Amino acid sequence: MPTETPTEQPDISQPNAATGGERWIEVVLSQQTLYAYEGDQLINSFIISSGTWMYPTVTGNFQIYAKYRYSTMAGPDYYLPNVPYAMYFYRGYALHGTYWHNNFGTPMSHGCVNLRTDDAAWLYEWASIGTLVNVHD
Repeated sequence: MPTETPTEQPDISQPNAATGGERWIEVVLSQQTLYAYEGDQLINSFIISSGTWMYPTVTGNFQIYAKYRYSTMAGPDYYLPNVPYAMYFYRGYALHGTYWHNNFGTPMSHGCVNLRTDDAAWLYEWASIGTLVNVHD
């Protein structure tokens, strides 16, 4: 489990509700892909890097509970200041932009869902507090 913990004040602004159905996120670990839906319509998809075998990404149904434009993430063997577009969905697990690697499609994280920064920016603007996040193999 990641030891990352949000320390900044969350951005709790919420965009207007979708007219085509509820917005939700699916993370498919076996595909290293994140899908953004409105109802049953696929809106966008992104390649990700999830947790490694030593630090697996948690699976299940969650909701985004905090959003930070920049977040500092730290653990025993890493310190990452200014992690962009962090959206926490379970304890220290987050969807977020990544500036320290470009190896998307391969598990690389301490359990979080790493996205390209531009992809994370889109998702950050699209998703709101309470957006469902379904993570599975």
